Amino acid sequence: MTELSKYRNIGIFAHVDAGKTTTTERILKLTGRIHKAGETHDGESTTDFMEQEAERGITIQSAAVSCFWKEHRFNVIDTPGHVDFTVEVYRSLKVLDGGIGVFCGSGGVEPQSETNWRYANDSEVARIIFVNKLDRIGADFLRVVQQTRDVLAANPIIMVLPIGAEDQFKGVVDLLTRKAYIWDNSGDPEAYTIEDVPADMVDQVEEYREMLVESAVEQDDDLMEAYMEGNEPSIDELKRCIRKGTRTMALFPTYCGSAFKNKGMQLILDAVVDYLPNPMEVDPQPLTDEEGNETGEFAIVDPDQPFKALAFKVMDDRFGALTFVRIYSGRLKKGDTILNSFTGKTERIGRMVEMHADERNELDSAQAGDIIAIVGMKNVQTGHTLCDVKHPCTLEAMVFPEPVISIAVAPKDKNGSEKMGTAIGKMIAEDPTFRVETDIDSGETILKGMGELHLDIKVDILKRTYGVELIVGEPQVAYRETITAEVEDSYTHKKQSGGSGQYGKIDYKIRPGEQNTGFVFKSSVVGGNVPKEFWPAIEKGFGSMMNTGTIAGFPVLDVEFDLIDGAFHAVDSSAIAFEIAAKGAFRQSIAKAKPQLLEPVMKVDVFTPEDHVGDVIGDLNRRRGMIKDQIAGVTGVRIKADVPLSEMFGYIGSLRTMTSGRGQFSMEFSHYSPCPNNISEKVVAQVAERKAAEAKK
Repeated sequence: MTELSKYRNIGIFAHVDAGKTTTTERILKLTGRIHKAGETHDGESTTDFMEQEAERGITIQSAAVSCFWKEHRFNVIDTPGHVDFTVEVYRSLKVLDGGIGVFCGSGGVEPQSETNWRYANDSEVARIIFVNKLDRIGADFLRVVQQTRDVLAANPIIMVLPIGAEDQFKGVVDLLTRKAYIWDNSGDPEAYTIEDVPADMVDQVEEYREMLVESAVEQDDDLMEAYMEGNEPSIDELKRCIRKGTRTMALFPTYCGSAFKNKGMQLILDAVVDYLPNPMEVDPQPLTDEEGNETGEFAIVDPDQPFKALAFKVMDDRFGALTFVRIYSGRLKKGDTILNSFTGKTERIGRMVEMHADERNELDSAQAGDIIAIVGMKNVQTGHTLCDVKHPCTLEAMVFPEPVISIAVAPKDKNGSEKMGTAIGKMIAEDPTFRVETDIDSGETILKGMGELHLDIKVDILKRTYGVELIVGEPQVAYRETITAEVEDSYTHKKQSGGSGQYGKIDYKIRPGEQNTGFVFKSSVVGGNVPKEFWPAIEKGFGSMMNTGTIAGFPVLDVEFDLIDGAFHAVDSSAIAFEIAAKGAFRQSIAKAKPQLLEPVMKVDVFTPEDHVGDVIGDLNRRRGMIKDQIAGVTGVRIKADVPLSEMFGYIGSLRTMTSGRGQFSMEFSHYSPCPNNISEKVVAQVAERKAAEAKK
């Protein structure tokens, strides 16, 4: 077993096409994990092992690999860059101790890098920065470093300077040692020489080294004082300061190179060892109660503590169900019985494996700090806590965004129904942002996800992996409803039919609630007109109706219900009578409270070459977009806007046409906003048409 101080659990994350997967390949090649590095554009990379990933040249699901560098064990997770799969980034960051943020040398800080950086900040994950693709036309290391300051509000500390640029890029100068690493053009990562700093770079190297030293000594008052008095700190002292600053996210060591051309990768691996924290140096995970509130206790990373682990990913592959687990404390052996604190059920550990993308190495035991996969666990989902049977506990859960887009699907033949049900069940367990429901009126299966690409990939997986051919309907937007006026009303439920009857009377107010509060129940009943034991039934009754609004049957958001009075019968009143009264109250009063349709609005980030800015802005305006910001860069302009999701279907095709294939965009859910009347009428008419068509069937 590797000692904990030599563990590095790291993730690699960035915008689409910044070179994350290629960087991972080079790390594996250099650490001896693979002998030939596969290329993403050839569909041969190790971590992109799904057919859909190999074909599209993108990463869809995070992949875990383990390797060794200078006696340190790296557990590396390569994450997707596309916004539809950010849940993979989020859940990976949850279990990592450090990361490498990869930025394109010419593209710079792109939309999705910003989102991933924000996630990493939220998860308090220490990072080093790698500016990749310095051999590309338009690559500019110092410009990208400045962008990380301006756009990400980061504090990068430059550790190397590039030698040459674009097609003349041949190596880097390590500012700490004042040594130049120069690679030949063979593509062999080991084919480099260590030389003195090129004569024309000596002044620049001294200038940037001074800046590096000044940033580093800020982490240590004594060293800073000595430095002010003219005493130069040693390299080991500087490394200690940089490590401290990296761990607290006060600074981010910044490197550059070309992963594709195998230049600069060794220094990245050394930086992971030197500056990123081991599992014991990271703030321990908080424990929570059943409601998700922190208890004040923590999962201390220690092999001698009781076993605590988080299941952060569930995957079904050709060998069976795999549960990816990050062990926070204790040890786990084959044959152990552990508790799933969410379900309250115990499970026996049959097989444990160390993952190398889609290959596995069998393990007999694992300890705190390890990221492993357990084979054949039942009823375990993403975010569940696994723990010692004698020491039950719950780790802080994961919160996933709600889907914003849906499609109706049906199998092409009757035999496909059962296959589809089984396959979708497995896919839901794997991806918490993928949901499915059955339309009560039509019996159709509705798939819900984070975007067009997300659902497109899911349909493709159903077809190829599970052999289910589907008929796919048009994408549907996840509209919502709310109310805009306060209504005071009364409702009586009375039923008398031999024996004991049912009676419940409630007087209440409903009013628009604060944004994002959902359903809020209050009671200002004075006296015993509605006994307290019936209040939960009233709350349950009204709350259960919030799933179906009165305009077009969409879920209702942000309503406050205030119980002000009522009446009960000593014999006939019961919880069920008051629950039914509350349901009747919803049907009676929501329609009076000026209901309004809400539509999901997306935060859209578009990159376009400068000569197409006018066309892109005009098109976003036509799509009812609200332009928020324009940021000019060297290679083009980024336009930030809020645009209704319903207007964004097929946008990538329009953008490519407008920008001659050079534009790109990302979008994520922002908020719900009131629908204009003409759109609202259209949606209501479409829902009515669909229901009429289903009734004819």
